[in-house]
Amino acid sequence: MTTAANVSAGKPKVGGAIYTAPVGTPLPTSAFEELNAAFKGLGYVSEDGLVNSTDMESEKIKAWGGATVLVIQKSKDDKFKYTLIEVKNVDVLGYVYGEANVSGSLETGIVIKVNNGDVPERSIVIDMILRDNTAKRIVIPSCKISEVGDINYTDEDAIGYETTVDCTPDTEGNTHYEYIQKNATPSA
Repeated sequence: MTTAANVSAGKPKVGGAIYTAPVGTPLPTSAFEELNAAFKGLGYVSEDGLVNSTDMESEKIKAWGGATVLVIQKSKDDKFKYTLIEVKNVDVLGYVYGEANVSGSLETGIVIKVNNGDVPERSIVIDMILRDNTAKRIVIPSCKISEVGDINYTDEDAIGYETTVDCTPDTEGNTHYEYIQKNATPSA
């Protein structure tokens, strides 16, 4: 049976939608569980929102005569992409460039060291509100920034860090979890 009420858009939770913490930080296991204090908000995300892509590679086994008789999954990559636009937020800068490469504050002056150093894996939690005040939370136990897009400085658009993260499997083999629960507090 089709139900129009099950169709939804994803709006960011008011007060922040994307949070990050070091891998190993206790993760939430529901849509409403309070986040561990180690999670830091990454501020506003561009109007393009969040994109989750799955890249699958498979091999088709064919029988004599050309019929496909078996499909073998070779790999499956789980990625998320979003553009962080709070470019004066020290937590955002530390996330993009590595916390060890960012020091100071707006008041004292921020220093960013751009280098070839490895940015560590992180845990990410993404909170959003669906139709009818239904909460959706995506929990990524471990991921690593695999790409930061071009940073454009123009007088027409906000500066942003277009960030792609590749998810890595946890001890149970899962790359991310999704929790959806109705009756969220109206906040979007």
